[in-house]
Amino acid sequence: MKIGIVGLGLIGGSLGFDLQRLGHQVLGVSRLRQTCEQAVALGAVSQASPDLASLAEAELVFICTPLGAIAAIVTQLIPHLSTQTILTDVGSVKGSVVKALDPLWPRFLGGHPMAGSEETGIYAAQPYLFAGNPYVLTPTASTPVEVTQTVSELVSSLDCCLYQCSATMHDRAVAWISHLPKMVSASLITACLSESDPEIVKLAQALASSGFRDTSRVGGGNSELGCMMAEYNQTELLRSLHAYRHSLDQLITLIEASDWSGLEKLLIQAHALRLISCRDPLNPPKLQAQPPNQRTRLSQTALKPLS
Repeated sequence: MKIGIVGLGLIGGSLGFDLQRLGHQVLGVSRLRQTCEQAVALGAVSQASPDLASLAEAELVFICTPLGAIAAIVTQLIPHLSTQTILTDVGSVKGSVVKALDPLWPRFLGGHPMAGSEETGIYAAQPYLFAGNPYVLTPTASTPVEVTQTVSELVSSLDCCLYQCSATMHDRAVAWISHLPKMVSASLITACLSESDPEIVKLAQALASSGFRDTSRVGGGNSELGCMMAEYNQTELLRSLHAYRHSLDQLITLIEASDWSGLEKLLIQAHALRLISCRDPLNPPKLQAQPPNQRTRLSQTALKPLS
């Protein structure tokens, strides 16, 4: 298959590596010619250009730009495409993207690979980034069946765990496990650095070990992505932040009251909940799952696409 990728950063470049490895011809587009040259030199794509017209022969195109640029890019891309070309994106918020693109291109299907790192750019791209991780597709009632099938089969070949749900369900779920942790982690960093004694700050930095590195990692990552999570998933993120603030207030109350028994009970509960809430990559939860094939499990929240 001839596949286009617009946006040759961490996700776009990693998709390119895997799709090339699987035998597809991958055509890349980046606004910077230097990035195009680097992507070709690294082997992430076979050809690359800043010109969207270079994707005229693509059968399927992944839009891997920041959330705020997706609709504008697709509007510019459409005049160059065949009416049979399939479009999909990789944005971490789906509701606003699906709402904007469904009317523009009937053969669009929203997608979100749940994989990445705090690093950005083409040099952060890596093969097998998606293997073992969830990849969510959000078909609507108007998405052609063959579009969903084609994208599902292609994504499944990346050895990911493929899920389908509505854009609304996706956005509420990722607010809890992706967008809220980003904000909480960022607030942890700023809170720690609010210490007024510079010697204490210096000592804390010297003593910081894996616990602080783990909890601060996502907060110290891509700031542009964090802002777009908040802007495009504002309602669901605020819902989760208010719930988190309530939990934090409960914790403060227990400590202020020296209620160590209550605190222990809360921490024991948190320990138990973490064991069941963290995904096991070897045994992902099944949502009305179909039998697994050799590459992945396809789990659905409904037997037909949700609107």
